[in-house]
Amino acid sequence: MSTGTEQDSTDSGLVRGLDFTVTAAAIVFWVIVLLWAATQAWSTVRYGTIFVGGIMTVYAIDETREAVAAGDWIDGAVLLPASIVLITASAYFAFNFQEVYILRQGYALEHEYMLARLIIVSLVYLTWREFGNVFLSLLLGVMIYAVFGNRIPGILGHAGLTELTLLQAMVTDLYGFYGQLTQITASWIAPFLLYAGLLFAYGAFDLILRVAIVTAKYVDSGVAQTAVLASAVIGSINGSYTANAAMTGAFTIPTMKESGMASHRAAAIESVASTSGQVLPPIMGASAFVMASYLGVPYLDIVVAGLVPAAILVACIAIAVHYTALSDVGEEDMEFSEFFDERLTTSEKVFEAIRFGVPFALLIYLLGIAQFTVMTSALYTILAMIATGIAIPALQRGLGGSPKAAGSEFLDRTRDTVQGFRRGAIILAPIAIILVVISGVVNVFGTTGVPAKIALLLINISGGVLLFAVLLGMAVAIVMGVGMPTVAAYVIVAVLIVPTFVADFGVANVTAHYTVFYAAILAGITPPVATAALVASGIAEANFWRTCGAAIKIAAPLFVLPVAFVYNPALVSMSFGFSTVVAGALVLMGGIAITYGLNYPFRMGLGRRVGARVLLSALGIVVMVYPSSLVKIGGIAVFVAVFVGEKVMTRDVELLVGAGVNR
Repeated sequence: MSTGTEQDSTDSGLVRGLDFTVTAAAIVFWVIVLLWAATQAWSTVRYGTIFVGGIMTVYAIDETREAVAAGDWIDGAVLLPASIVLITASAYFAFNFQEVYILRQGYALEHEYMLARLIIVSLVYLTWREFGNVFLSLLLGVMIYAVFGNRIPGILGHAGLTELTLLQAMVTDLYGFYGQLTQITASWIAPFLLYAGLLFAYGAFDLILRVAIVTAKYVDSGVAQTAVLASAVIGSINGSYTANAAMTGAFTIPTMKESGMASHRAAAIESVASTSGQVLPPIMGASAFVMASYLGVPYLDIVVAGLVPAAILVACIAIAVHYTALSDVGEEDMEFSEFFDERLTTSEKVFEAIRFGVPFALLIYLLGIAQFTVMTSALYTILAMIATGIAIPALQRGLGGSPKAAGSEFLDRTRDTVQGFRRGAIILAPIAIILVVISGVVNVFGTTGVPAKIALLLINISGGVLLFAVLLGMAVAIVMGVGMPTVAAYVIVAVLIVPTFVADFGVANVTAHYTVFYAAILAGITPPVATAALVASGIAEANFWRTCGAAIKIAAPLFVLPVAFVYNPALVSMSFGFSTVVAGALVLMGGIAITYGLNYPFRMGLGRRVGARVLLSALGIVVMVYPSSLVKIGGIAVFVAVFVGEKVMTRDVELLVGAGVNR
């Protein structure tokens, strides 16, 4: 017995030691990131290698801690060596950067090739561990295709790469795993995930939930709308609809179920909210930064281009959720006491608005008005968030109490800051892993000429018809998006599909990128994988297929929007104007028609109800996609007539029923 107790004590001590080490490593990592953002003392390539080593250090220690805590020593025994390989490689390439990157491009030393093999094996293991068999199959498939392409007949065949050429393309030339996408992650995406970690630590998402609960008092479907608001806002920042469904679904789904909603519909609402949050400006699940880099335009232009599409999607989902909630829920109530001990006073609300509002306003000013770079804007926003996150609560306590209380509050918020650094690194780690791998995959695609081959294949299959090409491109995007963070899925389809849309079908660059971006997030709710729906249905203890069906009904306009972008290019415009507003309003009405047709609880017989749903859905698709404004207006007029007619008919039925009761 004593031996077992001693072993438990030893394990517990080890876990605590690793826990402290994770926090220390995260702080050191973010200090390096912020110092580079301030000074840019190294080239972006060299910084990329250092970044990979730093984030892998945090990942290795944290995951080992979890493995030890769970008693899974085998996982820890495999995980730690894999991470050590990547940390060692990053240190090697950083210290020998001049020789590796400048003097030896196109070849490497034997020990560097051996290191490259170990790096590939380690990343294969880590990606399988984090993202499962689907992404593992993609990574292995790309490498097999690169080496044995000479044995593939037809358009997709190529000369084949030798093993050493593959190692150079993926590792030693520093254009693969340490290439452009890794550098964007290190310089643009990472600081914003630190900002997200600080927001979590300072309680910003509790504030969002408070606002959502207040909103729920004034809307019939308030509980469900609260879930949508919280999940979408948080999902926009964290960059993974699957992780977001797990994180926010833990409190939104039980709340919706307690209000009377069916399990599968509660899970569907959460999965749709987590998925749609990925396209909300200004963060857009971190994809906005990559898109700006690919297009070579200011980040703010990408945000402006995404405003109208996001507004259409949010409006349609809000309406769909309202109708879905009304199917299950009668009189809803959502009390503060269920979530918080007490309400905020007026002065507390003011202080909270200053604490979180000032850094966000600074971010908007620096990006939108001062036109600073993304990296510099993120740096100043983080510093402002730390300053207000610590100082405002201390000032608040000082005004209402004693200097000692202010000092205690200062120390508490400083501890929150440390936890924010830790949380930001842990959020970033799995996203960084997959983006490092995708960076290598993209470079192999370029080396083997895959994008050009996909273009020829797409043209052949579609017969040169734009609609067929877009639908095929969406199918590729959904398949590639399975189980991946949003930005990773977007990058792959942007590399494979966008050049074809632009060069061969004349689609505008920004329109093509937004088309595949919106299509890529559909994997979260599209069966048979539908990872967001899978996680949400597990939390709700609901049937997976019923959850997917309900999610597709709620998010139906999302499946049409990518096609609508192509046929209505004014929708996605970096120069926001009257034509964009008009195009957005017309397409929105089409989306509402689809939403109303699929989600409204019609009081009709089965046959008439099915007919009404099919008619309104088809009508909405035409209005959303067809480029002629006259056709759109005609379709909207028909929808309005059906809408008003249904209301009149329902009212007449209610009057007749009421008269019969009175008799």
